[in-house]
Amino acid sequence: MAKVTIDDKEIEVPDGTTILNAARMIGGDIVPPAMCYYSKLKGSGGKCRTCLVEVAQGSAKDPRPMPKLVVSCSTTVQDGMVVKNTTSPKVLEARKGVVEFLLLNHPLDCPICDQAGECDLQNLGYKHGLSKTRYEEERRTFEKIDIGDKIQLHMTRCILCYRCTYVADQLTDKRVHGVINRGDAAEISTYIKNAVDNDFSGNMIDVCPVGALTDKTYRFKQRVWFSKPLNAHRNCKKCSGKVVLWQKGEDIIRVTSRRDKNNEVETAEDGKVNWICNECRFDKKQASDWVIEGPTHIERTSVISQNHYEAIDLNKLRLEVQRQQRVQGGRKDIGEKYTQEQLPKAEQTEIFEKQKQLGAYRG
Repeated sequence: MAKVTIDDKEIEVPDGTTILNAARMIGGDIVPPAMCYYSKLKGSGGKCRTCLVEVAQGSAKDPRPMPKLVVSCSTTVQDGMVVKNTTSPKVLEARKGVVEFLLLNHPLDCPICDQAGECDLQNLGYKHGLSKTRYEEERRTFEKIDIGDKIQLHMTRCILCYRCTYVADQLTDKRVHGVINRGDAAEISTYIKNAVDNDFSGNMIDVCPVGALTDKTYRFKQRVWFSKPLNAHRNCKKCSGKVVLWQKGEDIIRVTSRRDKNNEVETAEDGKVNWICNECRFDKKQASDWVIEGPTHIERTSVISQNHYEAIDLNKLRLEVQRQQRVQGGRKDIGEKYTQEQLPKAEQTEIFEKQKQLGAYRG
C-alpha cells in the first residue's frame, strides 16, 4: 500500500495505482479530467494530455519534485508522493493550453450535435477553455465516410482519443476500422469502406467523449435534456441486458449503457463490465421488450437533470404542498387558514427542521 497526497487530501491506495485512479477514489473536484483514458479499456490513456498534474514530491524516499508535469492516467503513485492538480497554477495553465489545442479544429456544432448536453469536451471547454479562439487558419476537413446504418461518423469532431479502436479490438471479433494517415491528416476510417457492423460495435458510441460517433437511429430526434432516462433490463444471451432507456413521451428513442460516477460504462458486482450488444441498443425500442426499474439517477451538475425528477412520492408531495399553503395563509379549497403558530407543536418542529435543511430559516 502507498500513501499519496493529492491537493492536500491523503489517501492510501494499492501499489501500482495510477494518480488518476487514486484521485477518483477521493472524488470531487480534485479528479483530473480524462478525454482518452478509459479504465475498462486496456491500453487507453496518454494521448490527450488533459490529465496532466504536478508531482511536488516524488516519494518519501526521494522527495525531489518531478521536473515536468506528468500524465496522471499512466503515472503510478509512490509512497509519500505529493501531487498538485487544482492547486497548481502550472497545471491549470497547461490544461488551458491543451483544451485550446483540442478545440483548434473542432467545429462549433454544439447547436446541432446529438452529443450536446453529455459531451466531455463541452464540459472541459466550459471549465478551462477560452471565451474565443485565437486560431485564424482554415480548419481541417475530411471526406465523409459511411460506416454503416447504425453509427454516424463525424470526423471533424474527432479528437483521436483511440477509444473506439480499443472497443473494436477488445469487444468485437474483427476490427474493420482504425486510424489512418499521420499528423493533422490522421483520421478514423474503415478499410475500403467496410461497414462497422460487429455485434458490440455500438459501444463505440458510449465511449466516444465527443460527438464524432453518434447513434444514427437517434439522430436529431430530441435534445438529451428533454428526454426521460429510465433504468431497465432484459434477459439477453449476448450481453448484460442492463441499459438506460431514453423516452420521448411514451416512445423509446435511444438505448445506452449505464454509466458510473466517472461517466464510464458501469461494472457489475461480479466484476464484468455491463457492455450491451447491438440488438439491445438498436432493435429493442418497445417498452414491452424491457423490465423498467425506475428513473435513472442524474447528477444535479448535469444539464440532463433539468426537467427530470426521480423517485417522487406523489402523496407525500401533496401533503407537503398543503402544509406549506396552510403555513403561508392557506387557500379556500383547503379549509381554515392557519398561521405557523396555530399548527400542532410536532408540525411546527418539522417545518423548522425542513427550513433549516433548505437554508430558508434566517433565525
